[in-house]
Amino acid sequence: MADQLDVTTVLYAYTQGIFPMADSQGRIHWYAPDPRAILEHERLHISRSLRSTLRKGLYEIRMDTAFTEVMRACAAREETWISETFIETYTKLHHLGLAHSVEAWHAGQLVGGLYGVALGGAFMGESMFSWATDASKVCLVALVEHLKSRGYVLHDVQFLTPHLASLGASEIPRREYERRLRHALQLPCTW
Repeated sequence: MADQLDVTTVLYAYTQGIFPMADSQGRIHWYAPDPRAILEHERLHISRSLRSTLRKGLYEIRMDTAFTEVMRACAAREETWISETFIETYTKLHHLGLAHSVEAWHAGQLVGGLYGVALGGAFMGESMFSWATDASKVCLVALVEHLKSRGYVLHDVQFLTPHLASLGASEIPRREYERRLRHALQLPCTW
């Protein structure tokens, strides 16, 4: 797969449990971590402060209205693996109906969001950003509700970080991830 980041290569990689990331020079590397981080939807942890934010209804949640803008916001940090090549390829996946964004808007401004790839009953979360209190977390809650309502059974979050762990993500062995991925890919879920 070398340095290719075309739609076909990316989709094939996801079906094999592999995902791409770019290094600081923009070179593409492929990853299949063991263990693999996932978010079991029933284990989503909503803290008291997040519950309060949700009750206040501070953000308008939209899906797929600003996909490329969400990717650019996710990339707008000191160190990022989201190169211009990623933005181009994943925007193509979005136009094919395979990559999606969940967005938090406040006063007409995009203030938080996340994006990922949906294949069968699997959602591969890629990145999230927040420019306002709990904005990305509100998007994650909306995403989980959406995925549950559509019958998705696997929510891949790639690597376990302290932030994701605080939201209820956990790790499973790669072999278990691959078994669950094979099952999820057979499901006829629609976004």
